[in-house]
Amino acid sequence: MKNRVLLFLLCMLAFNLNAKAINVIVTDGIDNPSVKATIENAASRILSEVNAAQNENRNLNFNVMGVNAQVQRSMSMLWENTPFVCIDDEIVEHGISTSSGYQIRNIPLMMKPTGERPFNEDEYQEAVINFDKQGNVESFNLSISVNLYMNVVKSNLELTDLRRRQMILDYVEQFRTAYNQKDIDFLRMVYSEDALIITGRVITHKQPEGFVTQKIQYNKQTKQQYLRNLTRVFNTTQYVRVTFDEIEVMRHPTNPNFYGVTLHQGYTSNTYHDDGYLFLLWDFRNEQAPEIHVRTWQPDRLEGHALPRDEVFSLGDFDIK
Repeated sequence: MKNRVLLFLLCMLAFNLNAKAINVIVTDGIDNPSVKATIENAASRILSEVNAAQNENRNLNFNVMGVNAQVQRSMSMLWENTPFVCIDDEIVEHGISTSSGYQIRNIPLMMKPTGERPFNEDEYQEAVINFDKQGNVESFNLSISVNLYMNVVKSNLELTDLRRRQMILDYVEQFRTAYNQKDIDFLRMVYSEDALIITGRVITHKQPEGFVTQKIQYNKQTKQQYLRNLTRVFNTTQYVRVTFDEIEVMRHPTNPNFYGVTLHQGYTSNTYHDDGYLFLLWDFRNEQAPEIHVRTWQPDRLEGHALPRDEVFSLGDFDIK
């Protein structure tokens, strides 16, 4: 913990220094030398421009980055909500092969505090850049940690399921980034029209004997109700930060296109914070446009104790028809 705090303090000092060009080196995982060089150059340009824009207190210059309109839109939304800076001058990472191309993960970022918000260690995040098979940038997302990613990928060695698990992790990272971007359009797209939204909150009762008891009260919402309420939250908060520090992926035993994803989520805004378990039921029958049919959230503690894992929503709690 002391080392992390020292790192954060050093990074805060680095915000005030002149931005330096960042060099990205891919050690292995990309066999084609030309594609490897394209990816290294693209990642280096993006991160160097991020730090230059942060240092000069301006918007990102996408002409320098050379990325497509979709990536420009995504990075602009993230930059507007929580500007960031890359905290290493040189990044040496493995390239990861995916079904659609390649990834560079484990990119260290510091989310720059805005307004009167105090600095704290949770500002450290990591990013992933996705590329197509030619080395063109496809997306820039906030990522789950590399350890969580590899644990999920290695948990099943069946080739088809491995490809699906990589896709799920990619969409989970897009999902997480969408909240940090306040991207209501992506969330509207990824939730099915008949999605079931369940949220839990702790209700405290004071008993006549003087002690208190707690229980979780659950509330159901439709997709329309949930997105309407979420839009109001996005419009009235300065920033939103969603993090995931645990993840479990389960394939349905009889419907192999359906996956349950359980995440331990931290949610922070300038006015609110909570920690809890998020469950998503993903439908991958259309791999080009997967949908979420169920979203549940539960607090991770009740009456001062961790919520038992057998009380956390999971794939077995929902019937697929």
